[in-house]
Amino acid sequence: MKISKKQLEQVNSRITALQKANSFYGKKLQQAGVTTVNSAEEFEKLPFSEKKDLRDAYPLGLMTVPESEIVRIHSSSGTTGTPVIIPYTAKDVDDWGIQFKRCYEMAGITNMDRVQITPGYGLWTAGIGFQYGAEKLGAMVIPMGPGNTEKQLQMMMDMKTTVLGSTSSYALLLAEEIQKRGIKDRIFLKKGVIGSERWSQKMRDRISTELGIELYDIYGLTEIYGPGIGISCKENCGMHYWDDYIYVEIIDPATGKNVPDGEIGEIVITTLVKEGAPLIRYRTHDLSRIIPGTCACGSPFPRIDMIMGRTDDMMKIKGVNVFPSQIEEILGTFSEISSEYQIRISHLDGKDTMRIYVESNGHVDFADLSRRIAETVKSRIGFTPIVKVVEIGVLPRSTKKTARVIDERYA
Repeated sequence: MKISKKQLEQVNSRITALQKANSFYGKKLQQAGVTTVNSAEEFEKLPFSEKKDLRDAYPLGLMTVPESEIVRIHSSSGTTGTPVIIPYTAKDVDDWGIQFKRCYEMAGITNMDRVQITPGYGLWTAGIGFQYGAEKLGAMVIPMGPGNTEKQLQMMMDMKTTVLGSTSSYALLLAEEIQKRGIKDRIFLKKGVIGSERWSQKMRDRISTELGIELYDIYGLTEIYGPGIGISCKENCGMHYWDDYIYVEIIDPATGKNVPDGEIGEIVITTLVKEGAPLIRYRTHDLSRIIPGTCACGSPFPRIDMIMGRTDDMMKIKGVNVFPSQIEEILGTFSEISSEYQIRISHLDGKDTMRIYVESNGHVDFADLSRRIAETVKSRIGFTPIVKVVEIGVLPRSTKKTARVIDERYA
């Protein structure tokens, strides 16, 4: 999907602003002698921006307008290294709200819905993004924030919440608690808007079945507004993204070259109208593909596929490159286990070892199930992991994101 003439004009406007502000990217462009781009070919030669660039700009080096125009900052949720600070103008905040409102509308949510928001507030973009979009829609907001499951469920029952905004991990935890307490008949949820982490089809099916709701995947990252730049529709065939606000490319992560529509690669995003901290060709490290053609739902907005993983979550075990999504896919073929799993990698006696923990009920032979899973991993990926089957509920649940891969080699 090539960049349009209008989008090129918008990019040129952002290039002018970045050069005027003498930002890191403005300097890159000046060094390259670039003042405008006039074609898709010229655009694709522009340098990428990376997370390291954003960290190096800490605290306010990304600011591209006078400070008097900045009304808010947000920060990425990463727990290591220098944080990334993203400044927003009033228009940026409003544009983000418009995009999130569209997400709710795409999911069939109206101003008669009651939206319970469980992601975190504060520097993190999630909670406030969910809230502002719902307020723009005119829905009733129940701004709970994360944790305190007892109170979450009480408010869900008393307020007759119809929409849950959540991470998939917390949606699962709530579903399990509702089942445990036998209060399903007092829950009025109809839809879930779920984001911030990749989740398997098995987990999706489990949450949807146990809560009896329709689920919608929401996409976004702090550097690019936050959640709300894209969402799945009722057809559940990829996520529509708002191409009047962002331009999406898919590149080969190794070569940096654009790949044809339909091929998997790394998502690269350019903000077309952002004022506070515009980004051009920002490498997200998320893996997906552009889905060609028009969606059956009738929306004119283009689609990317569900996030399949990240370029930086590859694990190297015994000389074999493995992505968590490959293990997840294999586990999804075993009906005897739940959606929850954990991978632990350690280095013992001079060699790497992968242990995979899965959950099952007490009606199966744990030893036989462990052997069959290990054999399947060996046949499909090329090495034999240690598989440990535990009872359902033993693996940790999270009110935020669940850590599924723990690499103890570098602990």
